[in-house]
Amino acid sequence: MEQEKYGIGLDIGTTKIVVMIGRKNEYGKIEILGIGKAKSLGVHRGVVSNITQTIQSIQQAIQEAENNSGKRVNEVVVGIAGQHIRSLQHSDYITRTNSDEVIDDLDVDRLCNQVYKLVMLPGEEIIHVLPQEFKLDGQSEIKEPVGMYGGRLEANFHVVVGQVSSIRNIGRCVKSSGLELSGITLEPLASANAVLSQEEKEAGVALIDIGGGTTDLAIFKDGIIRHTAVIPFGGNVITDDIKEGCSIIEKQAELLKIKFGSAWPGENKDNEIVSIPGLRGREPKEITLKNLSKIIHARAVEIIEQVYMEIKNYGHEEQKKKLIGGIVLTGGGSQLKHLKQLVEYITGMDTRIGYPNEHLAGDSDPEVASPVYATAVGLVMNALDRQSRSVAEEQVTEKSSQTKESPNNPTDEPKTASDSTGTGRRKSFLEKWSDRVKEFLDNAE
Repeated sequence: MEQEKYGIGLDIGTTKIVVMIGRKNEYGKIEILGIGKAKSLGVHRGVVSNITQTIQSIQQAIQEAENNSGKRVNEVVVGIAGQHIRSLQHSDYITRTNSDEVIDDLDVDRLCNQVYKLVMLPGEEIIHVLPQEFKLDGQSEIKEPVGMYGGRLEANFHVVVGQVSSIRNIGRCVKSSGLELSGITLEPLASANAVLSQEEKEAGVALIDIGGGTTDLAIFKDGIIRHTAVIPFGGNVITDDIKEGCSIIEKQAELLKIKFGSAWPGENKDNEIVSIPGLRGREPKEITLKNLSKIIHARAVEIIEQVYMEIKNYGHEEQKKKLIGGIVLTGGGSQLKHLKQLVEYITGMDTRIGYPNEHLAGDSDPEVASPVYATAVGLVMNALDRQSRSVAEEQVTEKSSQTKESPNNPTDEPKTASDSTGTGRRKSFLEKWSDRVKEFLDNAE
C-alpha cells in the first residue's frame, strides 16, 4: 500500500539520468521526497547507444534517490524523446451503421484504432494518436462527439511516430535495472504539464525544452496539443563548439559556458578575458569573453531558427492558430544567459523561462524548481495522476457491480456502464498508447 502514496519519474536524458520521487500533500501540491541523478553515459541525442552503461547510470540514480528519500523504487513512469521521434497530421473517418443511436466511446475508439493501421516506414511504429477536433456529418469543430447523433464521424489527428528499436531499448534498460514500467510518456508533454498553465495552453503556446542532446518542441492551442517536434541539437553542441573553437577540453568548455557564456555577443567588451589552466603544466590559455559569446551565439541562433521553422510549419501566422501565450523555454539549456532575449529577437514572440514551481509545495528545495528538472517533475505528476485514475476506476467498477447486483434499480445500470467506459477513455489516449507500448515491450522480451 506504501507504493500507492508516491509517484516516481525516470528521465533518461543525454547528459543526465534523473529519478525523482514525489507525493501530493493535502493542498494537492507535489512534495519531492528524493532525487537521484547520475551522469548519462550510454545515451546519445536521446537514444540509447550503450545498454550496459545506461543500466549502470539508472541504477546509480535509483540508489541515490532511495538513500535520499528512504523509499523503495519499484514502478516508474519513463519519458521518451530522441531524434527518432517525428509527428504528422492525419485525417480519418468512419461511417456508422446505425445513425439513430448516439455516438459512444466505442465509435471514437474504432476511429482511433483505424489510424494505428497507417503504413509507416520500415522500423517505425505509431506510438501516439491524439484527436484534435471532430467533424460530424459535415459539422466541424466538435470537441466531444460522445452523446451526439450522426452517421459519418471524422477527426483530425496528431500522430507521433518513433523507431521501434529505440523504444524497445529504453524498455530493456528499465527492466534490466530491476524496475517495473508503470507508464511511458512523451518528454515534451511531461515538461509541458510541469511548466505551462491551462490558460497558456488555451491561448496558444510553444514550449521549447532545450536538453543536452535534443531540443523538444510542443505546441498547444485551445487546450489541445497541436504539434510536436524533436530537433537533434541541444546544449552539448554548444559545448562542443566551444571545445573546438577554443582548443580546450570538454569539462572546461562546459564550465566556461555555464559561468561566462552568453547568447548575446554585443554585451561583452573586447578586453574581458578569462584564463584557463593548461594541461599538464602547459601554459594557461586566455580566451576573450567576446569570442566565447560569438561561438555560443552562432549555434544558439541555429537551434532557435530550426525550432522557429517548426512553429511556422504549424502555421502560427494564421489568425486561428495564433500563439497568444508566446514561447516558454525550459530544460537545462534555457539557463543560458540572454537566451530569452535572443529568442524574442529572432521570433518576435513573447518569451519566458518555464520553472516547474507552480505544482510544487512551497517548502520545496529551490534546486528542484529549476528548469533542469521540468521533465522529471512532469513525469512524477504523470505517475501520481495514473495512480489517482486507477483508484477512481476501481471505485467506478465497484459501484457498477453493486448496481448490477441490486434488482431494485435496473434503470441506472446502463448509465453506470457508460460512465465507466467514459472514465476509461478520459484516462487519455496517452494511457492507451502507453499500454500498447508496454504490451509491445513484453512481447519483445
